[in-house]
This record gives sequence, C-alpha cells and structure tokens, in this order.
Amino acid sequence: MASFRRLVHGAQWLALFLCLFALKSVSGQARYSIPEEQPEGSFVGNIARDLGIDVKRMVSGNARIVTKGSRQYVDLNRDRGILVVKERIDREELCEKTTPCSFSFEMILENPIQLYRVTVEVTDVNDNTPAFMKEEIVLKMVETAAPGTRYSLETADDPDVGVNDIQKYMLKPSDHFKLEMQTQSDGSQTVEMVLETPLDREKNEEHSLILVASDGGAPQRSGTARIHITVLDANDNAPVCSKQVYKAEVQENSAIGTVVTTVSANDADKGVNGEVTYSFARVSKDAKQLFDINAKTGEITVTGKLDYEKLKSHQLNVRASDHGGYSDTCKVIIEIIDVNDNSPVIQLMSFSSTISENAPLGTTLAVINVHDDDSERNGVVECSISSDLPFKIESSLSGYYTIVTEEELDRESVSEYNITLTVTDQGSPPLSNQKIIQVIVSDINDNFPKFDESEYIRTIPENNSPGFSIFTAHATDADWGQNARISYFLEEMDINGASLSSFVSVNAESGLISAATSFDYEQIKTFGFNITARDAGSPPLSSVVSVRILVQDQNDNAPQVLYPVQTGGSLVAEMVPRSVDVGYLVTKVVAVDVDSGQNAWLSYKLQKAADRALFEVGSQNGEIRTIRQVTDKDAVKQRLSVIVEDNGQPSRSATVIVNVAVADSFPEVLSEFTDFTHDKEYNDNLTFYLVLALAVVSFLFITCVVVIISVKIYRWRQSRILYHSNLPVIPYYPPRYSDTLGSGTLPHVYNYDTCRTTDSRKSDIKYMQPISQSLVSVDDVGTESTQNGLQRSTTSTLQKPPQNDWRFTQGQRPGPSGAAGGPEVTMGTGPWPQPPTEAEQLQALMAAANAVNEATATLGPGTMGLSTRYSPQFTLQHVPDYRQNVYIPGSTATLTSNPQQQQQQATAQQATQQALPPPQVSAQPEPPKAAQTPASKKKSTKKEKK
Repeated sequence: MASFRRLVHGAQWLALFLCLFALKSVSGQARYSIPEEQPEGSFVGNIARDLGIDVKRMVSGNARIVTKGSRQYVDLNRDRGILVVKERIDREELCEKTTPCSFSFEMILENPIQLYRVTVEVTDVNDNTPAFMKEEIVLKMVETAAPGTRYSLETADDPDVGVNDIQKYMLKPSDHFKLEMQTQSDGSQTVEMVLETPLDREKNEEHSLILVASDGGAPQRSGTARIHITVLDANDNAPVCSKQVYKAEVQENSAIGTVVTTVSANDADKGVNGEVTYSFARVSKDAKQLFDINAKTGEITVTGKLDYEKLKSHQLNVRASDHGGYSDTCKVIIEIIDVNDNSPVIQLMSFSSTISENAPLGTTLAVINVHDDDSERNGVVECSISSDLPFKIESSLSGYYTIVTEEELDRESVSEYNITLTVTDQGSPPLSNQKIIQVIVSDINDNFPKFDESEYIRTIPENNSPGFSIFTAHATDADWGQNARISYFLEEMDINGASLSSFVSVNAESGLISAATSFDYEQIKTFGFNITARDAGSPPLSSVVSVRILVQDQNDNAPQVLYPVQTGGSLVAEMVPRSVDVGYLVTKVVAVDVDSGQNAWLSYKLQKAADRALFEVGSQNGEIRTIRQVTDKDAVKQRLSVIVEDNGQPSRSATVIVNVAVADSFPEVLSEFTDFTHDKEYNDNLTFYLVLALAVVSFLFITCVVVIISVKIYRWRQSRILYHSNLPVIPYYPPRYSDTLGSGTLPHVYNYDTCRTTDSRKSDIKYMQPISQSLVSVDDVGTESTQNGLQRSTTSTLQKPPQNDWRFTQGQRPGPSGAAGGPEVTMGTGPWPQPPTEAEQLQALMAAANAVNEATATLGPGTMGLSTRYSPQFTLQHVPDYRQNVYIPGSTATLTSNPQQQQQQATAQQATQQALPPPQVSAQPEPPKAAQTPASKKKSTKKEKK
C-alpha cells in the first residue's frame, strides 16, 4: 500500500513538472529542503539566485508569495531575494505519516506578471515520543497454554517517520515470555508476545510486565505500557477469523451509524470458552474517532465525519478473543468514496483595493486563484463576474484569473464597486462559491469647492461678547480625501479704517465665522467681506462667496433726560401761578434714546407726586399739565417724579424729579424751598440717632439689673453666714453716739444696733432707723425692756412716741452717768470668765438703759418733730428680769418667763409709772463722763477698729 501511495505522489509531481515545463517561457520552479521546527526567520533558500531573477526586478515587480492554504510557513525577503521561515513548521501536523513531506506556493511578479512555483520539503526530526493507546494491557492466559503460544500486543504510535519512528520493543521481565516483531505487507509491524515456559496458575495467578517501545532518533525516545496477565484455567481452542483481510467502501458523506462491514470469527470451544468478543487491536487515533466495532457482533460502524480529501482509505486491525485468553487478528481495509462535498475555494493572489479614476483601460485590478479539493469532474470549476460592471475577467494560467478595467471610471459618479466573483464546479449537483471584492475608486482633484449659498446675509445682535459665533460658512467638494478637504480664509480689506480681522475671524477647518469684537449698532450697522474656500488638492482649487453682516439693535441704552436738567447742588423749580386754568402747561420732560426702532419709542408716566389730582404727564410727549384749578390749599412745594421708559424687551427707564412751585411771587417760593433738599437727609439722620439711643438705653438697663441681682445675692449670702453663727451676741453702740445727737449736724438721728461675735472682729449692722422711730414701747408685754441693743435683732418692736411717765431723773440713773452710781459693768468681747450673779447682770442692763437716756436727753424741740420731754430714767425696780427675754444667736425666738411672773412685773411697772412726778425740762448740761476703766478702754478700742 505504501508503494502504491508513493507511485501516486510521484505521478502527481511528474504531472506538475510537465505542466510547469510547458509554461517555461513565463514561469519556473525551485525546490528546497529544511528540517521541521526551525525558528522564525531561519534561512530557507536564495530564490533570486536559484531562479535567476535580479533583486531589483523583485522589488520593482512587487514580488510576493501566495499560498493556497490559510497558513503561510515561508516569507519572502524581496530586498535580499531570500526565503525565510515565517512560522514554526510541524511536519506531523502538515503531512502526518506521509513521506516525503512538502508544501508548495507561488511567487508572483507584476508588470509583467510572472509566476514561479516553489516547493519546500520538510524533513523529520525526532520531536515525538512513542506512546501506547492504553497505559495498561490486560491479558488472560490459560495455564495449559503450550510454550510458543503467541499473544498479539498493541503497538505504540510515534508520529515521526523513518529512523525517528519506533525501531524496537523490549519486555521486562522476560521470565516466561519473549517478544517477536512481524513486518506486514504494507510495511507496518506487529508485536507478539511468545510464551517460552509454561504457566502455573497455582504458583502465580497474575504476572505484571513492562513493554518498552523505543525509536531510533538522537536522542532516543521511548514509551512504556504495563501488561497485566491473569492466568486462567484451560481453554484449548482459539478463535479463528473468517477472513484475514476484509475490504469495504463507504462514501465520505455517510451519516454517523452507517454500517461499513461485519467481522466474524469461530471458536471450536463450547459455552463460555466459545464466546468470541471483537475489539480493535491496532488503530490510529483518527481511525478510532471515525469507526467503532460491536464487541459481540463484530459490526463496524461510522462514528465520525469522513473526509476523502483528508484521507482516502483507513486500515483497521480487529482482534477476536474468547474468554480463555485465545485470540485471532484480522485486517479491515476501508476505502473512502469521493462525493462532491467541497465547494470551490477563491483565493486572491494579488489585489488592489483602490484604483485611480483616470486609470487607463486594461489596468489589472486583481489576480485570483480558484481550486476545488474534489477529484475528477467534481474539481473542475468555472469563474465569472457581473456583466454590468466596467470590469472583465480573463484566464491567464490554469486555475488563475485576472480582473482588468474595461471602461473609464468616474469617482464622482460611482465611488466604489462591489465585484461579486462566482465560482461553480461541474459536480452533480454542482457546488458554487462567491466572493465579493470591494474596489474603491481613488480621487483626483477635478472639482471646485461649492458654497451652500451664493451670498450669505446674517444678523448679529449688538453688545455681543468677543468670540460670538455668527454663522458657519459651508462649502462642499465633490472630490474625496485631501482633494475634498476645504480650508476657509478671509480676504483682507479695511472697514471704516480698520482691518477686517479686527471685526470677524474664520475657523479655517470648520468655516465658523466669529465676532472678534463687540459690535455697537450705534457705531456700525452693516459691513461686508468675502470668504475663500480652498481645497487641499494638487493643484488646489478655490471658490469665493460674499458675506454681509447686519448688526441688530438691542435695547442697551436707557433713555436720557435732556430737560429738566438734574443738577447736584442747585434746585430748579417750575413756577405755576395760582390763577392758571385747567390744562396749563407747567413744563415738558424732554428725553431721547440712542437705540433704534421700538427700543427708542419713549413713554412718560407720573411715578410719584405730592398731589396726583393736580398734575398729569402726557404719555407720548412728556408734557406736564394741570388737570384741575389751583387752589389756595395746594402746597407751594410740589415734587413730581416722572419715569421715562422705552419699548424694548426688557424695557429700560430713567427717572427725573420735577420741582414745581405753586406761588405768585418769588420770595414765597424761596422760603419754601430752602430746606427742600435737606428733608430726606434730616429724616435719615434722625432715624439713625433714635436707633442708637434705644440700643444704649437697653444696654444700661440690662447692666443695672445684673448689678442689682449680684448685690442682692452677695448680701443674702453674708446674712446667712452671720445668721447661722453659734456665738453669743453682745450689744454694741458706736462711739460718739450722744455727741451726734447733740451736735445737730445730721438731719436725722439714727440708733445703730450692732451685734458682734465674741470670737472675731466681724460685725453686722442689722438695721438703722431714725431715733424718733426707735424708741421702744413696753406697754403691750412685760417681756419688752429698755434693752434695745440686745433685743432689736431678734424681736419686733412697737414704735410709739415716748411717754413722760417712763423718765428717770438724772440722779436716778444707774451706772457711771447718774448720781447713784453703781458698779461699772465691763463689756468685753469674750465670754464672761465666771457666770455673773443676778445682781451684776441687772446692773449691766441698767447701765445700758441709762446710756440711751443720755443720748435722748440732748434732743431739742425741733429735732424730727419730737417732744422736748426726756426719756425715762430706769431704776432697778423697773428693769424686767433678764431671764424673761434672752437672745438666742441664729434664731428669731426669745426665752421668756412664765405668765405669772410676766403679770406681776406688769403690775409693778404700772404702779411705778403712776408714782413718778411729771417730767421736767432739764437745761443743765450733761454731766461729765466717768473716767474710763480698763474695761471701757478695751471696748472703745474695738469700736474704733469697727
């Protein structure tokens, strides 16, 4: 079979050689050989030298390589005239087991067109390792198998060829078996394992062997498979195939499941040992994917898509095995029948996607190769294009076609063509294929730019911002690309003595006209210029268009009042006599607006007036007239506020003040208008001062409230400290008490009750009041006495005028002030060292009462409206028991005696008052005071410190 394939390939190459030899005048061929797996850029051959072509000819003829397949393994370096490897070449992928392995391509030169065929043979390198289909082979052997029994093993597969293919097999260990290789008629090898020594199931029921397959490459590669042998009981008959070689045919478009053929084998054994199972023994990877065998029936079916163009025949090895481990092998050869299942393939060998519109007739546009992988009539094709195109197709070489121009081209009429190539084979039914070639007609600059309008007239509002877009001038060019790329320019000129560029500018790319300055309608109303549109062709073509710009007025000016003139310092008034009639023209407001159109239409309106019923303003002419008779009641000063508005959107306005004097004489007017202009300023100042005064008064009020509250809280806290003191209180009288009463330097005489603690110099003045209100009355209760200094701080007193019945004579005073001087009681600041006797305490109280009497004796008849009678002198019998009214520090209560004692004392006091003589006015001076004792000195010192 291999020899047959080589003969077929040889015949094909011979036919190709003869065909190329026939075209010797227009083509040639070259052949090279390179090993597979060469890196990219590796040298293949010097094709320029081998074909006798000058390198300059290859460059000028745009030499290039065209391949039929989708992959290009070799690239052409036309500058050096050599072939180099473009991508990695895998011989096994390219040719599988076919030898020799080669691929062909064409090299094309243009002007004139020359075609060369190049064949590159790819030699094999040892880049694949032998591999078994199964990593483990399971065999069952009968223990009665005689030495020399052969067992077929699956062979390994190595994609490499020649010496790089599998060269030998080894078996390890080799105690019972050896390997033998058989060469088949097609050149393939089979591996059989031969039993050398009998097996004994009782000794060893299972055996494990390693099968090693090695190739002859350098370096050598090898693959392994494990053989697992199970020793069975005796089975003395092996299956025998009905045929050693089966041949079958199947069409390449057969559906999956199609039965190809059926293999059968017979086994003389009965029962289980006679049952035969079928399996593939040695099958290539591709064949195993295309076919399958039924293990019980031996039926071979199609399981994949068959392709005649890929492989025309397949060989399968089928093993028939029984359950005893015996087997037989037969061969199945399947021939693939070709059907017209391949559509013709169109391949562009040379193609220019653009063609100039001034290209001459007969210009070559494309070179096309058409081929069909089917055989015989199924591979014969015809090529055609549409007849309504300015192109035609011609056949140059076998399988090659050229497309040339047949008519003149005009890009402005048709800018591109879609050429549909139709290729049809002669199969039954015929198959066809189409390919659309898009051809773009390149442009030449043969058209002028054309503006959208013959003249542009546009408006722009005044007061525009610089850079304001006015409009876009647009021109079109029927050409394409650079020939249609239009640039816009302004033709320089002067407008009112200034250059055009100071007014407008144009964007060279877009044609956008923009304002370079802010326009004022009052200065310029219209101007014109020219714009040039020029394309980028060679030579360039241009067109000119005129532009006229109209400035549109905006209401940007407020009305201006011309009369009456508004002055800052002086006051102008219009005089109206009181005797004028209704409709009298007082004055006329004259205003102008520099705008135009309705923006300059002015209207007048009376905005504010002291008396609206007296004057009116003409809405159109601004005349101020009287609308009623002037009376004497009308004020002399009349102030009118007139507003002048234009008719713009939005409207603008101006206000004018018209002063009117309603009087018959000028002096009357002058007196009324002297302070006319100062009223507003005066009112504004008055408001400011009122607000300032209110803020100051509010601040002072809040400050006083805060100070008063703070003082109250401080006094309350000080009184709480003294109120809760636990120290005894001793009455204290300020120095110069009587002198103050007698000097008359004070309007009121005050009696100070000062309570001092005995442990410090701190004191507290409980209260002070005029002496006329401090005289104590004892008419109500017996517990009240002349001890005002001790009891005023704890009990409330009844303030009544003094009674004459209470008075003692000067000689009756106890203590140092009277004639009956008793022992002086020393008033110290500390507690008494020993509790005083009752007599000593009574004497101390009497001395305090006499001191009060001395002070009151000096009062005159005109002091505070008091009587000239002296205060009563107290004796011991009128002094109440000191135990009846005792001051408790820190409390408002007193300790009194029982009610019987209080009643007895009250009766005694009443009897004494009745027995006293009437009071006498004593004019004698106050007797000198007794000399101070050490105790009194100490008391005086403390008073001075106070």
